[in-house]
Amino acid sequence: MSSAAKAASIIRRSLLYVPASSQKMLSKSLGLKSDNITYDLEDSDAPRRATLAPPSVAEVAVRINAVSTPLALADLTALAPLSQVDAVVVPKVDSPADLTFVTDVLRHVAPERHASGSENPIKIIALIESAKAVMDLSSICKASPFLSGLIFAAEDFALDLSITRTPSLTEFLYARSAIVTAARAACLPSAIDLVCTSYQGEAGLQRLQDECRGGRSMGFNGKQCIHPAQVDTVQRMFAPAADELEWAVRILIADEKAVSLGRGAWTLDGKMIDAPVVGKAKALARRAEQCDMNVESLRAKWKHQEPE
Repeated sequence: MSSAAKAASIIRRSLLYVPASSQKMLSKSLGLKSDNITYDLEDSDAPRRATLAPPSVAEVAVRINAVSTPLALADLTALAPLSQVDAVVVPKVDSPADLTFVTDVLRHVAPERHASGSENPIKIIALIESAKAVMDLSSICKASPFLSGLIFAAEDFALDLSITRTPSLTEFLYARSAIVTAARAACLPSAIDLVCTSYQGEAGLQRLQDECRGGRSMGFNGKQCIHPAQVDTVQRMFAPAADELEWAVRILIADEKAVSLGRGAWTLDGKMIDAPVVGKAKALARRAEQCDMNVESLRAKWKHQEPE
């Protein structure tokens, strides 16, 4: 296992696709603030790879062509030596063999970066787009030490199953639940939800917010974006809410005092607080810090919180 690829510090609330074939969009991407920007080479021409440039974001990724195409090897050979590439997004992952191929190429083209114990390997994020992939998620998650996340590609999945996407998204419930569960079981830092195809006007914004809320409630911790206008909303919706964080900080402070008093379970605002609740509060506070939220100011505000 590559601990670097599965580090808890990795955060991908938004994964924004930028067409590598558009110099205008490439230039615009340099000023965007997204946890991840993924330059899209899928179905593009090889000469355009030279235009890729890293923006000021936490992670720069490139979506390569599918392993089933002749272009995948050329993509990986060109990208692996580039220090600014943090991750590759692999489309149409149907089996563990797809990720084994990508892993072998990365190790061959950039051996030092992918040696055992490397702290900066190119991470792999797999796009799950078919029924076959959903039914083989356990094996796919074990296929590469550099695997760092799963992405649900709703439109291709709908095509594979000959179903129609609806606003309720209920037709994707099984696949989405399977992806989140598999990612968590494999200790992958990212489970990234489907694209919201609406982004214009109040109706588009409401749809985006609803999808973010629904995805987060299922366990996804990020969402794909197809337009820069979606990024701010997605990053806010996949960060802890202010009231959630305040509640978590109160629990943590009270728990520290409860531990010092030798108390096990205790209450806060009339609610029973035990180890699982404290664990969730710790995880939420850590995520808030990753999202640059001011946890210390809340700790100062609630420093006198006592367990009840």
